[in-house]
Amino acid sequence: MYEFVYQKVSSVDDAVAAMQKAEEGKFVAGGQTMLPTMKHRLASPSDLIDLGGIDALSGISIDGDTVTIGAMTTHAVVAASVDVQGAIPALAQLAANIGDPAVRNRGTIGGSIANNDPAADYPAAVIALGATVTTNKREISSDEFFTGMFETALEEDEVITSVSFPKADAAAYMKIENPASRYAIVGVFLAKTGDSVRIGVTGATPCAHRGMRLEESLNGNFSADAVEGVEIPVEKMNADIHASAEYRAHLVKVMTKRAVLACS
Repeated sequence: MYEFVYQKVSSVDDAVAAMQKAEEGKFVAGGQTMLPTMKHRLASPSDLIDLGGIDALSGISIDGDTVTIGAMTTHAVVAASVDVQGAIPALAQLAANIGDPAVRNRGTIGGSIANNDPAADYPAAVIALGATVTTNKREISSDEFFTGMFETALEEDEVITSVSFPKADAAAYMKIENPASRYAIVGVFLAKTGDSVRIGVTGATPCAHRGMRLEESLNGNFSADAVEGVEIPVEKMNADIHASAEYRAHLVKVMTKRAVLACS
């Protein structure tokens, strides 16, 4: 690990001010990605600005049909939340199956989506539920937030403050996980509201994305059989030692079928 300046701030304004003064600063939330990356000398920020002391960024609230989760709320808190379990059970179940207990008790929802790992779970839920990401500057829709591998619409000094999820009539998250890390080899989050279906896919491609072709088919016929005829572009799939592109394309359809059955 390279030398760096550690700063723990108590407000979003202080965090932004520290970032603007830093030569090459980085925000850190739970540290589940940033710290291992620094330990292996794959990143060398001049300043590490710890958001952990900002109490206003934690917590869960429900307002009508919207569940709002503070950016620094941990996966374990989301998983255990009676409010989340009651409003969007699939979101609580997703959080309960992230990593291991150590990761769930340190990792945060804001940190996860800001990092935008290609195999992270939360991005699929953000996309499928049509969530809104609120920052210190603006509100960003789910369809605009994730822009590429490890890339988002966030600016350098922009801090996620909360994520707001509209309730769905039915929702389910299905994934095939890496047995060691529990990252998604392929994960599909399906949300159904009325006759409208939204699908978020993670793990399959370099960036989490909407399953437009799957949505189109299911909007006309909400059944597992409707998924069978959907063509998944193999050339866009990830390929590595864990799964080939062809296998990932196959898994996208299998996970979608399972999600449909869970919502039926």
